[in-house]
Amino acid sequence: MANSKQARKRARQAEGRRVLKASQRSMVRTYIKRVIKAINGGDHAEAMTAFQKAQPVIDRIADKDVLSKKKAARLKSRLNKRIKALAA
Repeated sequence: MANSKQARKRARQAEGRRVLKASQRSMVRTYIKRVIKAINGGDHAEAMTAFQKAQPVIDRIADKDVLSKKKAARLKSRLNKRIKALAA
């Protein structure tokens, strides 16, 4: 348990950030699941629209350091690769 006033404040701030980041991470996972569901369904057009909606969300979350930029790039790359394979 935090003893000093400063440590208590830092603990409060950390908890607030944890809650916010958890909801943002959950939102990103939902967008990714929508893309994967469309890919598994075999619908290229639906997968593309879902991916186009997910892409800016993933980038925005990476800018806020909820996800690392490299992980965001890796996610987008892997989804795009699966969508391209669906078209072929």
